[in-house]
Amino acid sequence: MPGDKYKTIKNEEQYEALREKGMSKEKAARIANTPDAGKKGGKASKLEDRTKKELYYQAKKIGIEGRSKMNKEELIDAIRNH
Repeated sequence: MPGDKYKTIKNEEQYEALREKGMSKEKAARIANTPDAGKKGGKASKLEDRTKKELYYQAKKIGIEGRSKMNKEELIDAIRNH
C-alpha cells in the first residue's frame, strides 16, 4: 500500500507496543525490524553477561559513536539508551 506508515516495519505489533512505552519512532522501528523481531521470547543474554567485544560489535551494529573508547559499563549504558 502506498503511503502505509508500516511498509518498512517487520513486526508492527512490537513496534506499536514499543511506541506506547514511549520509545522514539526510530528506536522502535530499529528493534521491530531486527531479523528475529519478537521471536526471542526473553531468551537473549543479559548485556552484563556479554563480553566487551560482543558489546562493542552490538554498539557498532546500531551506530553508537565513540564506542572504541568506552569500557564495558559505558557500552552497556550506550546500548540501552540508544
